[in-house]
Amino acid sequence: MPEQRKNPSAWLLAGVAVFATPGAAGAQEAADDASGDIIVTAQRQEQKLQDVPVSVTAFGSDQLRTGTIETMADIATRTPGLSVSAVDPTNTNFAMRGIGSPPGISQNAGGDPSVVVFVDGVYAGRGGTPDLDALDLERIEVLRGPQGTLFGKNAIGGLVQFVSRKPSADNSFFFEGTYGNYDKVGVVARGNMALTDKLFLSAGLSHKQRNGYEFNETTGHDVNDQNLTTGRVALRFVPTDTLDIILRADISHQDQKGNPRHNNCDASFQGGVHCVGINPDPRVVNAYTDGLIKRTIKGYSAEINLDLPFGTLTSLTALREVDFEFETAFFSNPVNPPTQIESTDFGEENSSQFSQELRLAFEAFDGRLSGQTGVYYLKENIDRIQGQIQQFPTPAISGVGLYPQSVNARSFALFGQVDYEIIPSLTATVGARMTWERKSGRFAGFKIDDGPGLPPPLGSVVGYDVTGAKSWKAFTPRFALNWKASDDILLYASVARGYKSGGFQGLSGTAAGASTPYDPEFAWGYEIGAKTDWFDRKLRLNVAAFQTDYSDLQISQLVPLCCVVVSNAAKARIRGAEVEFAVRPAQGLQIDGSYAYLDAKFTEYSIPGQAYTGNRLPRSPKNKFNVGGQYEAPIGDLTAKFRVDYSWVDDAYFEASNIPQQLWPSHDNLDARLSIAGPDEQWELSVWGKNLTDELVPTYVTYFGPFRQILTPYAPPRTYGVTLAFKI
Repeated sequence: MPEQRKNPSAWLLAGVAVFATPGAAGAQEAADDASGDIIVTAQRQEQKLQDVPVSVTAFGSDQLRTGTIETMADIATRTPGLSVSAVDPTNTNFAMRGIGSPPGISQNAGGDPSVVVFVDGVYAGRGGTPDLDALDLERIEVLRGPQGTLFGKNAIGGLVQFVSRKPSADNSFFFEGTYGNYDKVGVVARGNMALTDKLFLSAGLSHKQRNGYEFNETTGHDVNDQNLTTGRVALRFVPTDTLDIILRADISHQDQKGNPRHNNCDASFQGGVHCVGINPDPRVVNAYTDGLIKRTIKGYSAEINLDLPFGTLTSLTALREVDFEFETAFFSNPVNPPTQIESTDFGEENSSQFSQELRLAFEAFDGRLSGQTGVYYLKENIDRIQGQIQQFPTPAISGVGLYPQSVNARSFALFGQVDYEIIPSLTATVGARMTWERKSGRFAGFKIDDGPGLPPPLGSVVGYDVTGAKSWKAFTPRFALNWKASDDILLYASVARGYKSGGFQGLSGTAAGASTPYDPEFAWGYEIGAKTDWFDRKLRLNVAAFQTDYSDLQISQLVPLCCVVVSNAAKARIRGAEVEFAVRPAQGLQIDGSYAYLDAKFTEYSIPGQAYTGNRLPRSPKNKFNVGGQYEAPIGDLTAKFRVDYSWVDDAYFEASNIPQQLWPSHDNLDARLSIAGPDEQWELSVWGKNLTDELVPTYVTYFGPFRQILTPYAPPRTYGVTLAFKI
């Protein structure tokens, strides 16, 4: 085991020493401008990455391709402070520096995520993340820490921005075909063309399919497969030098089998009836149904940028619609095949979201004062039906429970932020956002077709049909100071407040629980950092140290034989440090990576019968690091490139109880890619592999203590394939 794993404090001390030198901030290289810096919009304006006084990791289009980055899990392995788990392939749960919404909150109609996703500036609250390939991405940005001023909607833990290329006057066409194990087939086609000298069009189409990663012994089918098609189109009209209009539309459709859980019985309870007949192979399940996942996401937006004598006015209008249907064999046990004990989750959701933002960017006093101000409105309508089926060998104790939910949510905000150059190279930032929100809804829970002896959890459900409504408001300021010590050194310090709105429990065991909202959560984040380049930009090194104090933190807890209960943990404190680096020691060679240390604990948290004060926050590994190497060399008229990425993540827990059965064990990941490209990269042939060590990694764990059941879905096994791409 590397010494850094044995003594993680050595990494932290090294990072502090770098900062004291002074040190710097590094980020992995990506598509960049002429000076070698990727351009980001982490503060809603275009800036070089090294000039942004915010903890942000950016991935340009070249890096996404070279690293075979296809999912948010791939992004997480390369980003300090970011963890990604998933209850199923379409319900991705983020945790940033220890803060994230567990499935008990994010999967019901009345809850919101703590780490949010923006697609071309549009808040994507529900439906999961988009397919990266079809978007024709220019970059992905990951911002860590509370972002409550410029990105106000629930970005209390951080946010992820997907930024696509704008249509332009450059005519181009790109095609990519992939084949891999598990009969993986992928096709991507993208194009851009100038219709006139003022009107430009771009479009893209992606299709991915493969066989399942697991085998269902009961049905004889592969499960956890993939069948996803995504299309997008963008039209840009630039009638004058001062007016720029972009219309965008995209649609994704997914239709595949489900992701039944593997039942790992508690070692102390192997003789129990719930453990009989289970295949110990984690890639084999015993479910009476394969389940299903069907999802359609539609997005439409209109972005207008108008240059005025005193600044630039931006209008962003968007509509997003999501239709989602699922059926998941949550627990299956072949007691006496074909008779089984079954527990199945099912449901469907239809949601629509309308948002409107007006934003003015301005400058004054010969550029010494710059800033942004604006107004934001969001309207969400969510209709969800979720249910559970319990089936036992005796029909008299079988049944079905249903939980219909309908939620209307409104959010309105005024915001602004200004940067003022106090003296040359020393800039102060002051910003604030005032948010008003309201949620109202109708919530029901009842049993149907239930036998007289129906056991918990459905046996404890008392029928109800209730309504609830609640309004909240929040003031979230930000204060920062940054000093450009030299062209290659930026030092900064910031204080920011974050906010996440309250909500309602969609899966409640009682009427009172369904109609009573849980409170918003708030956070104060404190951070110091440095971003630096050394040795004629051959070494880039970035470091940040932070503390975040949370109050009323929203936590979901599984109450045995009842339900999932959402409550507000009183307080939590998070401290940590992050280091990112990139070094180019020789022509064509680059080594990059990051390290994160995280100490995230509840300082006050107890529920009836249980005290969690001092426990670690869910999905908060104490140590995490990744390192990558890339070498590029010419071979005649051709270019060969080899990239390898290794990451390691420390132990964490999926739940606040911190019990061993809820452990997220330490794990590593090894990816590699070898490519050869023709002149000007007009074509490229690559072979690649992901999770080459075939690590078995749970993406979530649900533990039912009374029955000693540990129910687990897993991340993909070793995958590999070949990709051919060409462009004109």
